[in-house]
Amino acid sequence: MIDITMLSRIYFIRRLNESFVDDIYELCKGNPQFYQYSEAPLRKEQILSDLYLTPPGIGLEDKYFLGFYRNDVLVAVMDLVDGYPEKDICFIGFFMMNRNFQGKHSGSAIIHEVCDALQKRGKDAVRLCIDKGNPQSTHFWTKNGFTILKEIDRKGHPVFLAEKKL
Repeated sequence: MIDITMLSRIYFIRRLNESFVDDIYELCKGNPQFYQYSEAPLRKEQILSDLYLTPPGIGLEDKYFLGFYRNDVLVAVMDLVDGYPEKDICFIGFFMMNRNFQGKHSGSAIIHEVCDALQKRGKDAVRLCIDKGNPQSTHFWTKNGFTILKEIDRKGHPVFLAEKKL
């Protein structure tokens, strides 16, 4: 179990559920480039599904669909899975910034804080997938210390599996 209050000293973090779908949708609408490369369409129904989608063998108690807030403004959303694909690894299934906070190192600060908190909790690494061909995502994640391990096919959609050792 991850104590989400320990993931950031800068932002207030809350677990998001279906009552936040409109807020998540509005944040995502500000990032059209992501959806040019993603296999998942930007639809409220997709967001609802993603809120509860877990990898094989992972229960909802280990899935954290999080909102990072400054005052009442949703700054970022993150889908974090504890113990996947191995117990000492966490997986970021989704991360997106509010466009008004991009280019100000806010996203990097969030990733840095989350990784530090996970390391203190005994995690060895964080993994994620980057849509192949998305220059913005590839730049962001490699700038934040993630190394591309390999290219994989995810349901006919090429992605890079990336990892950051903690």
